[in-house]
Amino acid sequence: MSQVEESIEVRVPVHTAYNQWTQFEDFPQFMDGVERVEQRTDTLTHWVTKVGGQEREFDAEITEQIPDERVAWTTVNGEARQAGVVTFHRIQDDTTKVMLQMDFDPSGVAETAGDKLGFVKRQVSGDLRRFKQFMEARGTETGAWRGEV
Repeated sequence: MSQVEESIEVRVPVHTAYNQWTQFEDFPQFMDGVERVEQRTDTLTHWVTKVGGQEREFDAEITEQIPDERVAWTTVNGEARQAGVVTFHRIQDDTTKVMLQMDFDPSGVAETAGDKLGFVKRQVSGDLRRFKQFMEARGTETGAWRGEV
């Protein structure tokens, strides 16, 4: 298993950043390589990704969700193995630190080499930068799910 940790400060309140993160179907708007995410139940999402010309499909289960604090997940089915958590920390009333920690299991020679060259870390860092741009340009979330898991 490999690990990546990245964080970014976003100039929106904690509840706004958290609310947007619960809108999984919007992830393709700021996550590079994510083609589609379908929310199948409150805790199950189906992902279609395409990275380096290689398409993958998998299901991820939300294992913990606490409004304005954290969303944790693990893959449960499909062509990817990963688990992670994103946490939200109030810096100021209008600024949130978003921290993402993820464990993943690269498969095959290309993914293993990409991991060793820091591709996943750069991917996560870029996704968080795009999330920041997405949120700061909008100033508000596209929706929210405030339930607990």
